[in-house]
Amino acid sequence: MFVKICQITNEEDALLSVAMGADAVGFIFAPSPRQVSVRTVRDITPRLPTEVLTVGVFVNEAPERVIEIVQETGLQAAQLHGGTPEQTRAVRERVPTVIKAFAAGDPGVRRAHDHGAYAIHVDNHQPGSGKVFDWSLAEDVPGGSRLILAGGLTAANVGDAIRAVHPWGVDVGTGVESSPGRKDPRKVMAFVAAVRAAAPDLDPDADASVGADADGPYDWRDDG
Repeated sequence: MFVKICQITNEEDALLSVAMGADAVGFIFAPSPRQVSVRTVRDITPRLPTEVLTVGVFVNEAPERVIEIVQETGLQAAQLHGGTPEQTRAVRERVPTVIKAFAAGDPGVRRAHDHGAYAIHVDNHQPGSGKVFDWSLAEDVPGGSRLILAGGLTAANVGDAIRAVHPWGVDVGTGVESSPGRKDPRKVMAFVAAVRAAAPDLDPDADASVGADADGPYDWRDDG
């Protein structure tokens, strides 16, 4: 199962996440206590293994600016909160992997395929708040989607979330912190272990269990 450790603010935590088995790390470019600069991310990305997906997280950002930041920092993917299907598709023309994020309960998620994204990310209506939402709201994600579940996940509840929702991947930020913007090695290790224990046979290279397009979109693991 795909595991993304988000809200990375420094090189040490990026390398820690990779060492603990994360498949992806995320960097926040939107206003947030954990927002990072282009320069910081540009310095970190060359130090990470190419098989780890590096993701820039953007909120209501213009496609042109998203593309500019991704290219300048050497990121491999963009996670988009807000925006129209046309804007998502515009980013995907220039960015290898695009994740489209929706707030739990957003009726727009039923038309998620219009965005043409690689994966669909569902979070609390206040992303980064560390609050759990009603997981049944994820049922609105269309069949065939690679669903990444977020929102208040921790080592203590991620197993229950996986068994309830059967996502393709999970995303954690505040749930593995020791303090705002700093990761706790023990929490990161425990979270990844809990995911692997709950989904030991799920391969992050595989298509969505509900039947993704056989051709599939870009797979970062084929790079290099």
